Amino acid sequence: MHRLRVKFGRGDQLKYLSHLDLMRLWERALRRADITPAYSEGFTPHPRISLAAPLPVGITSNAELMDIFFNRRISPGEFLDQIGPQLPGDIEVIEVITVAVNAPSLQSSVRFAEYTAEMENNRDVEAVASSIAALLAAAQFPWHHTRDTGERYYDLRTLIDDLWLMDVQAGSCIIGMRLRCDPSGSGRPEQVIKALGFSETPGRIHRTKLILA
Repeated sequence: MHRLRVKFGRGDQLKYLSHLDLMRLWERALRRADITPAYSEGFTPHPRISLAAPLPVGITSNAELMDIFFNRRISPGEFLDQIGPQLPGDIEVIEVITVAVNAPSLQSSVRFAEYTAEMENNRDVEAVASSIAALLAAAQFPWHHTRDTGERYYDLRTLIDDLWLMDVQAGSCIIGMRLRCDPSGSGRPEQVIKALGFSETPGRIHRTKLILA
C-alpha cells in the first residue's frame, strides 16, 4: 500500500463545482492518466481518495489537500507527470508528497482554514479595524442561519481563531481570517463578514491555507 498527498488549487472557472463533482473530476483524470487508486472493501467499493475539508461552493483556493491510496508504489514525480495533462486548466497541482500509510487521516488532522475575503466597503480603516477588534474581544457571538433542515443556532465566536485587516482602499477592503475547521465545527467566511457589519456578500473568497494538527 502507498499513499500520496496532493496539494492543489481551484480557480474561478470551477469554483461552483460541488464536492461530489470535484471528486468525480479527479477520478476521471486518474482513469485517463492510467493511474489506478486502491479501492475500499465491501459491497460498494470506491476509490480511496479523500479531501481534508470540502471547499464550499463559490470559493477559490490554492490550499486544497487530498490523499490518494495505491496498491503499488508511485513516486510524486511520476504521479505529477501523468496526472497533469489530464486535469482542466483551472486545477493546479502545487505539490505532491509521500505520506506514511498509517498516518492519521486528513479529515481527522485538519484544525483551521485560512481565507481572504474581498468586499465592497464604504467605511474607513479605523471603523473596519474596530469591528474586527470588537468581534475578537467578544466572549460569545450568538448566531443562526437557515438550512433545508431548519434553523441552526450556535456561537459563531467559537469558530473564529483570528481576524486581520489586510487592505482598505476607496470602496473596497480585504480581510484575512483563520477559522476553525475540524470534526466539531467549521467557520464560514461569509458569516464572519456579515458579523463584522458588512451588508454585501464578499466579491471573492479565497482559501489560502489548511492547518493540520
